[in-house]
Amino acid sequence: MANFSFILGIIGNVISILMFAAPIKTFKRIIKKKSTEDFKGIPYITTLLSTCLWTFYGLLKPGGLLVVTVNGTGAIFHIIYVTLFLIYAPKPLKIQSMKLVAIINIAFLGAVIAITLLAVHGTTRLTLVGFLCAALNIGMYAAPLAATRTVIKMKSVEYMPFFLSFFQFLNGGVWTAYAVLLKDYFIGVPNGIGFILGAAQLILYFMYYKSSPTKSTEEKGSAHLMKREIQMKDVNGAHENENNRNLHKGKSLPKPSLVRQYSERLVKTLSNTPSSLGSHNVNDIEKGLKVAH
Repeated sequence: MANFSFILGIIGNVISILMFAAPIKTFKRIIKKKSTEDFKGIPYITTLLSTCLWTFYGLLKPGGLLVVTVNGTGAIFHIIYVTLFLIYAPKPLKIQSMKLVAIINIAFLGAVIAITLLAVHGTTRLTLVGFLCAALNIGMYAAPLAATRTVIKMKSVEYMPFFLSFFQFLNGGVWTAYAVLLKDYFIGVPNGIGFILGAAQLILYFMYYKSSPTKSTEEKGSAHLMKREIQMKDVNGAHENENNRNLHKGKSLPKPSLVRQYSERLVKTLSNTPSSLGSHNVNDIEKGLKVAH
């Protein structure tokens, strides 16, 4: 049984590290876009606190090497995640997240370690830290549920990473089995709850996965809009060119000669004069036009 529990602990380490590495894809996107978009910082802040306390618990617990290795690795991962989140978060969210980090990851963690080492002794020390770790581990598993409201509202799982939920599900199951063999309730209870919450997140993911817009759909939509815009520009440009041609054509028409203008005026004037004078004046006008030519 001891060997089997050790094997489960090794498997748990591997799965936990994969779970801790799952947000790498999310943070690649954040770095690329230089924005945290609608991603939440609370899961990373609470998980950082949880991994630090579990590392401390493993140091206090006899035979807790596997607990130390996995949670120490997780703490390093989440220090990087929280730092990147603070860099790329918008100013209001950045200030709020920095306050949470100062209160939770610095003040609270420091107070727990100081009180445990200075004011508590014997088995009470391990029990106190164990209770805190169990409560925070439940918080770590429940933290991604903060994104479920966004998922349900938007009917999209874009901001709920699949691999994070999947590895939480596996991690909770393996560490629950490990805790049952060792009869460690501080590890078993929170991981059992994590197993259930992970299953709930996966169900939610598959409910809204098909309704989420894919990258190819977004690209096709953008391409269609761009093509439509280009066509509209071409149509507007053709109309503008046609108007310019008509305007140029109007400007390029030859102006009537002075003789023609003069004759048109005389004809109009004579049409308004008495007929007895008209014939005599017309003959004079014809002679004048011949001389003019």
